Amino acid sequence: MDRRSALLWEYHNSASPPPKYDDGAADMDIPRSRSGRSTSHRDPDPRLSEPEKIEVAGSWEAVDWSKIVQPGSGSVPLGLQGFLLEAEHVIVEGYGVVLVNTDEAGTLFVTNFRLLFLSDGSRSIIALGTIPFGTIEKFSKIAIKLPAGPRQSDRSPSRRLLQVIGKDMRTIVFAFRPRTKQRRAVYDALLRCTRPLRIWDLYCFACGPSRFMNSDPKVRLLDEYFRLLGLSSYHASIRMIEDGSFTLSNELWRISSVNSSYSMCPTYPFALLVPRSISDEELQQACRFRARCRLPAVSWCDQKTGAVLARSSQPLVGIMMNMRSDTDEKLVAATCTQLFGVKQQRRKLYIADARPRKNALANGAMGGGSESSSNYFQSEVVFFGIDNIHAMRESLVRLREYLDTHGATSSDGMSSFLRHGGWTWGGGNLSSMSASVSTLGDSGWLIHVQSLLAGSAWIAARVALESASVLVHCSDGWDRTTQLVSLACLMLDPYYRTIKGFQALVEKDWLAFGHPFADRAGMPSVTVSGSMPFELSRQSSSGSFSASPSRQASGSLTSQAPPNSHAQNNYSPIFLQWVDCVSQLLRLYPLAFEFSSAFLVDLLDGMLSCRFGNFLCNSEKEREQAGISDSCGCLWVYLADLRASGGGSHMHYNPFYEPSKHDGALLPPAAALAPTVWPQFHLRWSCPKESEGGELEALCRNMVKKCTELQKEKEAVEIKVRETTAIKESLDAELRNERLMSSSAKDLASSATRECAAIKRALQSLGCKVIFSKDGDCIVGIESNSIEIPQKSVYISANEGSAHSANDNEKSEASDVSNLPVNQFCESLCPLRTREGGCRWPDAGCAQFGSQFVGLRANFDAFDRLSIYDGYFQPK
Repeated sequence: MDRRSALLWEYHNSASPPPKYDDGAADMDIPRSRSGRSTSHRDPDPRLSEPEKIEVAGSWEAVDWSKIVQPGSGSVPLGLQGFLLEAEHVIVEGYGVVLVNTDEAGTLFVTNFRLLFLSDGSRSIIALGTIPFGTIEKFSKIAIKLPAGPRQSDRSPSRRLLQVIGKDMRTIVFAFRPRTKQRRAVYDALLRCTRPLRIWDLYCFACGPSRFMNSDPKVRLLDEYFRLLGLSSYHASIRMIEDGSFTLSNELWRISSVNSSYSMCPTYPFALLVPRSISDEELQQACRFRARCRLPAVSWCDQKTGAVLARSSQPLVGIMMNMRSDTDEKLVAATCTQLFGVKQQRRKLYIADARPRKNALANGAMGGGSESSSNYFQSEVVFFGIDNIHAMRESLVRLREYLDTHGATSSDGMSSFLRHGGWTWGGGNLSSMSASVSTLGDSGWLIHVQSLLAGSAWIAARVALESASVLVHCSDGWDRTTQLVSLACLMLDPYYRTIKGFQALVEKDWLAFGHPFADRAGMPSVTVSGSMPFELSRQSSSGSFSASPSRQASGSLTSQAPPNSHAQNNYSPIFLQWVDCVSQLLRLYPLAFEFSSAFLVDLLDGMLSCRFGNFLCNSEKEREQAGISDSCGCLWVYLADLRASGGGSHMHYNPFYEPSKHDGALLPPAAALAPTVWPQFHLRWSCPKESEGGELEALCRNMVKKCTELQKEKEAVEIKVRETTAIKESLDAELRNERLMSSSAKDLASSATRECAAIKRALQSLGCKVIFSKDGDCIVGIESNSIEIPQKSVYISANEGSAHSANDNEKSEASDVSNLPVNQFCESLCPLRTREGGCRWPDAGCAQFGSQFVGLRANFDAFDRLSIYDGYFQPK
């Protein structure tokens, strides 16, 4: 028994008695497996009655499946609603399922969109076990008969597994409890959901455009044509397409509507960019000389030099390689316009055949082949030797097996550490390390990526350095041709290295020019051959986890899978390979691209998932027939919505982007074209920690985020400073007004003080004594050095008029003096009376004082009318 079988046997017999948990068991410590992950600790289903609730242990073996109640189809379990997308509903549920890759137990749901694995421990979605149907390449049922233990009978049940292989480099294995029908239910649901009878049965049609609706892709294609022609002032519209007024032109090139009804070429776009000197009639004649009528059409043109990058399919030169077409030769020659500034000298033409030379010759048996340089003026034919779609498919299969075998997690539940008895590097088993490196090289994936990069760099160099025109084709002109042309455009035009430009590039060269996404990605199409309904291609699993001998179990293994094979379909990861090449350029030129690797990963996931309609069907014509743009959501809008939620620091943006550093063509030398495994995509399932590789990018993005937050805080503080400054200026103005008012009050007070002093001196000069009290009242008394006539003191209130008070007092004094006896005056007022109280009348001065008092009373009215500002009352 090898180590893998022994571990599986030990896991199979590792059941332990279930612990007793109360209602708060979910808050207790969850049992952990040998890998530190939570095992099959599961909360009881709330829809079961109290006696039917199952007590579960730390292993899926302890579950009593006889008590499981299968929920009804279409119901949504409690707590799952928050994980479902719009219009997504559950079809089948499987409880107590173990994700063998991570040894984690949970519930497996089959919805109308994906397989969804919900962990019983964390009650959250496990990304590895959750995969959309469109991303599934193949699936199969596997049964492993484990060796019987010393205390077990020979009739021990085999382990029931479901293997799911994804197009996104993951291999998932789910383990089901024996003697249950859950695996069969899940398998049958997969057969129904991944093989829709009609394209309209896909989830994207059930979901609808929702909030991810976008404009017509034809409008965006015309806008890109206008940009290439230097007519950016024009903007396309639906009305322009309907009335045919989009056929604009410049001095060299024009937009033709010859294929507006797709009658000339059903796989080409409705509008073509062609030489201005070629008429539509000549285009219709020239298309007959090319495979599938895919005639030479301009994909990109240099407004400065006049050089163009054109694409087509192979010419139909016949078995003898001697067939010719005058209109085709005229059309190709028209792409080689005269060099700017040089009279009567045409630019050179390169015809780049993406196939190996022997493959091009072999196509002659079917009427195809390649051009002869003698038939095309001043031309040179070059072969790039890139393999076909079948070689790319098998290469990706080997790469996936390599990653699954030597990754940190594996579909058989063991890491490379357990499988090889120690790490295969870092001082570990050197022979195992050499074997793993050899396996990676045998996959050939990196060699194919390098060939594409080298061919694209060569094309871009011919256009940028020689101002030459290049015509690229392969057999049909929609696989290798699309890869080379779009990569060369990416190197030549900085606009395509922005997010908006990258979208325009994909829509122009991949979608509009008819790359068969439905065939290459294994998705349903509008076209149905014969009377047989369409079936989504799914391949056999070959009956094992991997072709690697080290991973075969000693126990017997049987497999059941749909009877399809790779050789019987046209599935191939062509677009995935192209995005891998883009990631290699992003690694070489980190300052030249606005988008990041995370953007490319999300683009691939969106394309493979069939959640949106952009990449459905095989051509623009089929998407229009199916009403894709009106019935399905748009992936570009979804990605833009993600970026809007994160602002400028979103992970889709490249934090190192400096457009001024690379404002021209990118022309990498051959020595720099050494590709590596793309960590963010290839390693994210098998080596999760290593896939995060871009730590520097993450740190930079965090710094940008912090700078953005600090900038916002700075702006908020500046606003507060401006508000505080305005308040301070207002307070300063009020303070100045208060100071002015205070100064004016001081002047008034000083003037009043001077007036009071003048009045006091005036009264004192008349022989009166003035006394001011604290409450503002003034008491005036009459005094004299001579014998005075007794009289009452005069009281003047501050609130009464001076004239009125003086007149009343004078009248009172006069009446008192005339009526009272002399001794009464002496007793009360006379300061000259003797100590004994005697009066010296008439010898005293009282009589004299009386005459003076009468004069004062006579002139008091005139005195009251005098102004205090007169010179008479000026201070001393």
